[in-house]
Amino acid sequence: MKLKFQLDDLQVFCMAARKASFVATAAELGMSPAYVSKRIAVLEGALGVTLFHRTARRVTITAEGERVYASAQRIFQGVDDMADTVTDGRAEPRGALRVTTSFRLGRKHIGPILSLLAQRHPGLDITLDVVDRRVDLLDENIDLDVRIGEVHEPHLVAHPIAASPRVLCAAPAYLAHAGTPATVAELGRHECLVLRDRYQPFGVWTLSGPAGPEKVKVTGRLSSNNSEIVRGWAMDGHGILLTARWDVEADLQAGRLCTLMPTWSQPADIWAVSTVRLSQSAKVRVAVRYLQEQLAEGPFALLQPV
Repeated sequence: MKLKFQLDDLQVFCMAARKASFVATAAELGMSPAYVSKRIAVLEGALGVTLFHRTARRVTITAEGERVYASAQRIFQGVDDMADTVTDGRAEPRGALRVTTSFRLGRKHIGPILSLLAQRHPGLDITLDVVDRRVDLLDENIDLDVRIGEVHEPHLVAHPIAASPRVLCAAPAYLAHAGTPATVAELGRHECLVLRDRYQPFGVWTLSGPAGPEKVKVTGRLSSNNSEIVRGWAMDGHGILLTARWDVEADLQAGRLCTLMPTWSQPADIWAVSTVRLSQSAKVRVAVRYLQEQLAEGPFALLQPV
């Protein structure tokens, strides 16, 4: 089956899907709204599906459009891989690069890595904002959001940076008087230190283990939106903590905290999320590749050799 459309038509479609507006897409791409509408109509005709529900103010992607969008991402990933192979990183990135991430990840890892990136690429003007909330990349003009956990926005491009689990841990003093839980259900009867963050629902822990995923509602007398505070409370013996392994690795090695139920954990992989594919932006491509490299093996890697 020979489909008559251009790769540019897919790019226009993906931009429109992310912005939910033909007018905003046209402004971003330097086209007229009528031309954007025409290119998407050509793509719809070639594929034989309706990609958007159209209203006077907004366009909304259809179920068929969602499937086409997912396929387009795989196509563009192949283009990214080809670009990496052909250019071998020779294109020098320039201009403003705005990055967001959470406080502790930013302070311990992303900030120092971006310092190294700035030394390597003096043409970049880098801004790092640390915020413990979800950000809107389009409205806030953000190039990369480095986040923990799954990326749920279907119209953003997610670049895997590093694998990382959340683990259960507590101080020896807490375990001495409260005992050690053996099952996920037992966590509901313990003092749990609940972190209000942008990555997981408040007070509900979902853990994966030998029997598959299990959820438990947890409570405790202490909660905070700051991971350093909650980590300090855990070391003071106030309860059980569910946190990223990289964040407490030094405390576990030193015996200040103990791992609980080691066959149970929560995925907390790190992703860099952008509104463009790597092949479309040299500065985003260089930043993503450098984060992947440095978080795995550099001086500010998530887990340092013992």
